[in-house]
Amino acid sequence: MRHVPFKSLIAAITAAALLWPCQIAAFSDIPAVAARQRAEKRSFTDAEIIEGFMKTSFGAEFQLAGRVDRIRRYDGPVRVFAGGNHADRKTQLARVVADIGRRIQHIDIAMAEKAEDANITVQLVRDRDLYRTIAKDYGSERAKEIKTSLDPQCLSSFRKNEQFEITHSDVILTVDDGDFVFFDCAYEELLQALGPINDTSSVPWTMFNDKVSMGFFDVYDQYILNLLYDPRIRPGMAVEDVKAVLPAALADVRAWVKKINKLPD
Repeated sequence: MRHVPFKSLIAAITAAALLWPCQIAAFSDIPAVAARQRAEKRSFTDAEIIEGFMKTSFGAEFQLAGRVDRIRRYDGPVRVFAGGNHADRKTQLARVVADIGRRIQHIDIAMAEKAEDANITVQLVRDRDLYRTIAKDYGSERAKEIKTSLDPQCLSSFRKNEQFEITHSDVILTVDDGDFVFFDCAYEELLQALGPINDTSSVPWTMFNDKVSMGFFDVYDQYILNLLYDPRIRPGMAVEDVKAVLPAALADVRAWVKKINKLPD
């Protein structure tokens, strides 16, 4: 679960250019997203990629049950269900899910038509209803802890079994804070729901840094998620286990990320 300190100026600019609900915006139609895509850093050393992967995939930003230094991820198909009556946001969410599926090589992720078929549940709520929803889902006392510790604008959490396989994730997104905020939250919360739940302030290129807002699935985070879902990296692995397989996994991940993003040699 995380806190996104979105700047009021960015939110105001985004709202001024807002096409929703009259017209559904695509990623590149949003000026704040397009500007970030043009300025995106796309070349990283092995050490830079490994640092981000290790810092986001181990531990947890808001620790309800103590620190967990084990890999947590899904180990099977991932299906996403969106609740609520916001058809336009559901369409945008489906685009985000499809984009994630296209950019992570070893994952089977898609939308589900029914809640009972999903292992990620997304609640689409208005901003005024956010804390009421958090209190309903987590209880009033825990909601107070979350508000005090994170003051979130969107939220994600997951449950795992004894093998550290994620069994279900819950995501809460607000629908009325503008297109940029919606896409930024949707990407970060869905990706964190897949496993890299720990935010870090020391890696400047990842959206899992509260000071970084992207609004799209950037190259650096594609490295992180592709490493996490590489077949050699398994749920339950400790740090030393992961370090042993990282060189081979990273070589394959580099080839995939280069191909899918048409990166230069």
